[in-house]
Amino acid sequence: MDRSENLSQLADKNKVWDIAVIGGGSSGLGVALDAISRDLSVVLLERSDFAKGTSSRSTKLLHGGVRYLAQGDVALVWEALRERGRLLKNAAHLAHEQPFIIPIYTLFDRIQYTVGLKTYDWMAGRLRIGKSRFISREETIKRLPAIKQEGLQGGVVYHDGQFDDARLAVAIAQTADDAGACILNYAKVSGLVKDENGKLTGLRIRDQIGKKSYSIQAKMVVNATGVFADKILQMDQPESPKMIQPSQGIHLVIDLSFLGGKDALMIPKTTDGRVLFAVPWHNRLVVGTTDTLKEKAELEPKALQAEIDFILETASGYLTKNPTRKDVKAVYAGLRPLARPKDEDAKTKEISRSHKILQSESGLITLTGGKWTTFRQMGEDTVDFYEKVTGIKPRKSESERMFINGNTNKPMEGHWAIYGTHAHQIKKLIDKDPKLGEKIHPDFPNTKAEVIWFIRREMAVKVEDVLSRRLRMLILDAQAAIDSAPGVAELMASEMGKDKTWIEAELVEFRKVASKYLIKSR
Repeated sequence: MDRSENLSQLADKNKVWDIAVIGGGSSGLGVALDAISRDLSVVLLERSDFAKGTSSRSTKLLHGGVRYLAQGDVALVWEALRERGRLLKNAAHLAHEQPFIIPIYTLFDRIQYTVGLKTYDWMAGRLRIGKSRFISREETIKRLPAIKQEGLQGGVVYHDGQFDDARLAVAIAQTADDAGACILNYAKVSGLVKDENGKLTGLRIRDQIGKKSYSIQAKMVVNATGVFADKILQMDQPESPKMIQPSQGIHLVIDLSFLGGKDALMIPKTTDGRVLFAVPWHNRLVVGTTDTLKEKAELEPKALQAEIDFILETASGYLTKNPTRKDVKAVYAGLRPLARPKDEDAKTKEISRSHKILQSESGLITLTGGKWTTFRQMGEDTVDFYEKVTGIKPRKSESERMFINGNTNKPMEGHWAIYGTHAHQIKKLIDKDPKLGEKIHPDFPNTKAEVIWFIRREMAVKVEDVLSRRLRMLILDAQAAIDSAPGVAELMASEMGKDKTWIEAELVEFRKVASKYLIKSR
């Protein structure tokens, strides 16, 4: 992806895009991917970096949603299981099978979860990735060495998918870009353009990096801005009522030794009636999540002390070694864009995660809700509205058969796996300049060559882009990311032709963001 080249496409005032997408998270990227699969011209505009918000702060699971099945949302589970199977095939370098174990302490739980997960298996059909089964107490302890053993009767094993959310977002952006889409980060939509009849005909855009403004024409505009959807809706209709209810979920990242083994732990019912996961990911353990109503949407939300305590206390009820605040290497918070319930007393865990698509009088299409696993289906359903808006029927969707950039069933070993087929190209940079083989941080395997690759091929323009969403270091070990920032900033400045003033400004900005990922010991 070449940002300068893509920006130049916005300068063509005679160009009329078939679809303009506002938002570069999973929803917007799904729309862009599906649109380009139908030979529609598409431009995607993200005001920050790809997956800067909610889409980089998930539990890292590709799943149908066991708890949604318990709530009776069969349609969502069916859809998600189907899409899970497609992603495991189309993005094999970024998505893989992950075994989960539910520890069983009562006979009722054994019956309940064994039957429920057999149903989950059956619903996945030919896309099932493993059979669920009850395992003995001995095998449960062997596979989860740190699980509390008092009263333990055994466990139920089931299989779901795991992925790297922000890396997948970048790969989808590359896939759409390669196919002809114009994909841009740090491009903020500053206004909507309408004709004399009030119909939406285009957008006004501000390049956040070059500080230049553009105006484009589009036959259809999609609002895929997640928790910020209301802002675009009110830009369209100032009197528009709020339709999004942000719900915060946080995750703690601790050392993998707190669980032991390669299996993930699923705690099926916490004190607030939610599910809690402890999942091995990039040699760390991700533990979450919470469900806290937030009145205001924020681009960089911060975990509440009560949320941190809740996760630590819940995890301690199942682990022999109790994690404390000082054991937390990073904490990250994300906001779910839930549909605002009519009943103010409705609990967020009871609000459907199914996506919704709305069309306003101006023709603006708004995509809300949904989950990462179903991003592609959400995109297809949204592009189906093209005929309603323009009167032109697009060709049949082909996105379900599109391989995601870098896809391979045989990725390189270790941390190189996430780059898929591009890993050898990054290694060639090291062959040309051995200094690029130096590590960014002693506790991480990543090299300087990867930073160069991010700038040249993945549209990374800020230190945060590299350390948070390209390398994932910020959410794996916040202090390590802070320590790595000066070296990364200097490397980026050299590659991008920036001066010391740029380096200093970037470091101040990054440290301000990174401070929210640290936990202070009490």
